[in-house]
Amino acid sequence: SYHTCTSNNNNNNNNMTNKSMKIVIIGGVAGGASAAARARRLDENAEIVLLQSGPDVSFASCGMPYFVGGEITDRNTMAVQTPESLHDKLNLDVRVNTRVIKIDKENKKVLARNEQNNSEYEESYDELILAVGAAPFKPPIPGIDRPGLFTLRNLQEMDAIVQWIEKKAEKMPMGDMHFVVAGAGFIGIEMVEQLVHRGANVTLVEMMDQIIAPLDVEMAAILQRDLEEKGVEVILGDGIGEFKEYEKDSESSILTLRSGRVLPPAQLTILGLGVRPDTDVIKEAGIETTQRGHVKVDEHLRTSAANVWAVGDAVEVKNPILEGEMWAVPLAGPANRQGRMVADNIFNTATGKKLRSYKGTYGTSVVRSFKIYAACVGLNEKMLIAKKIPFSCVHIHPGSHAGYYPGAKQVHLKLVFDPSGGKIYGAQAVGEDGVEKRIDVIATAMQGHMTVDDLAELELCYAPPVGSAKDVVNMAGMAAQNIVE
Repeated sequence: SYHTCTSNNNNNNNNMTNKSMKIVIIGGVAGGASAAARARRLDENAEIVLLQSGPDVSFASCGMPYFVGGEITDRNTMAVQTPESLHDKLNLDVRVNTRVIKIDKENKKVLARNEQNNSEYEESYDELILAVGAAPFKPPIPGIDRPGLFTLRNLQEMDAIVQWIEKKAEKMPMGDMHFVVAGAGFIGIEMVEQLVHRGANVTLVEMMDQIIAPLDVEMAAILQRDLEEKGVEVILGDGIGEFKEYEKDSESSILTLRSGRVLPPAQLTILGLGVRPDTDVIKEAGIETTQRGHVKVDEHLRTSAANVWAVGDAVEVKNPILEGEMWAVPLAGPANRQGRMVADNIFNTATGKKLRSYKGTYGTSVVRSFKIYAACVGLNEKMLIAKKIPFSCVHIHPGSHAGYYPGAKQVHLKLVFDPSGGKIYGAQAVGEDGVEKRIDVIATAMQGHMTVDDLAELELCYAPPVGSAKDVVNMAGMAAQNIVE
């Protein structure tokens, strides 16, 4: 919570419109819940209806792997807000277990279905916010619907994984179990870590020639080496071709890879094969989407339909690094900020005020694998090569803090930039300590349109336990200066 103090001559209150507005939001979690909360702050009389498929409206989706692994032990903390708490605190009409099956943009209403009794009803709106998110991708692999195969999108799937592991553990020691994680993205890496924490033998299968696509291959290799040292078998450049029943245990699966290699029987398989925007109903309504299914929005996050807005993982947004480029970046932080902005723009439209513009998503992200952290922002080398954009890069490997102070860990940092003017395209860092701090600084510099020259001159915190007089970010900027100059 926080308190603000403002002094002005305007007699403002939270009732921004004379007529009570009705806002319907499809989807909760990050973007939808943030939009609902902000809308209530802006107008205490607005009717705000949030329709959410499944029983949970606002939950800690990013924390689910850590509950599976046992680092988070209190199940109650995973539900950040409930329909009851949102009603009591913000007077929101939250309807869970409700799926929107049709959007009528001409008559400004949606058709909703109760997932428990299959009853249907229409809900009108003045403004509609689409926060539908993305669904796990399940390719048509033979046997993919066998028992023991799970995706991880919601708390029910999280609970099912934990229950399955506990059931298997009643019949077999954890150390004898073999778990497979298909897909080496952020969730895949987090699940590998947590399943190893549980004591299982884990195999990671990835079709690409590296883990963690946002990193360049030499940076990802540092993390891969650490995984292998922890006993994880990492299989790259291969995918799953088939799941078959194991003859000695009908609940275990034999995985045959596309190369023909057959893995040992797996008692559990996690499918982390990426996500697809959950936008079928939106496309059927005639609202513009991209070829990959993401909702098209303008700079104010308006869709092609009047009075319809969109936020979150299902939206294509501006790439602020490359002029005129768009991309889809499914991250919780941008979804939260987009939700807040849409609420502002709805009421700014109603009151004739200037609309806020979404400046774009930089893709600032971090993942932990055991003691190693990997963080990145912006564009990597692979992206720039694909777009035929000239670039240079520097690699530095300093300590996380002053070398004479005990406990310094090596930070591997890669800075990618324009050699002709020093524009920062992106950065990646891997190490045990101080990694996310340096990427956060560079991300801030990028959003402030700084160059590598500015990185060299940044004044940052220094004390021997936490940094060096010449910080890692300064060193990266100075190394880049040598090339630009």
